[in-house]
Amino acid sequence: MSKKQIEECIRQSLDAYFKDLGGIEPDGMYDMMIDVVEKPLLESVMQRAEHNQSKAAQWLGLNRNTLRKKLLEHRLIK
Repeated sequence: MSKKQIEECIRQSLDAYFKDLGGIEPDGMYDMMIDVVEKPLLESVMQRAEHNQSKAAQWLGLNRNTLRKKLLEHRLIK
């Protein structure tokens, strides 16, 4: 899947989200979107990196401590 295809999936999901709101104005969308995208991204990368945080951090372009903080926030590690 290309970057363009991922972007289109997000657009379609947002269109459906706005439709489901039925005219109600959303609140806190940015944080909501970061949260719903970040968790599956972290899960997928960690799985493919065989739970090696250093490797996953490198793939994501993050500092290992930042990755660890995000993993804790999403309760993906203890």
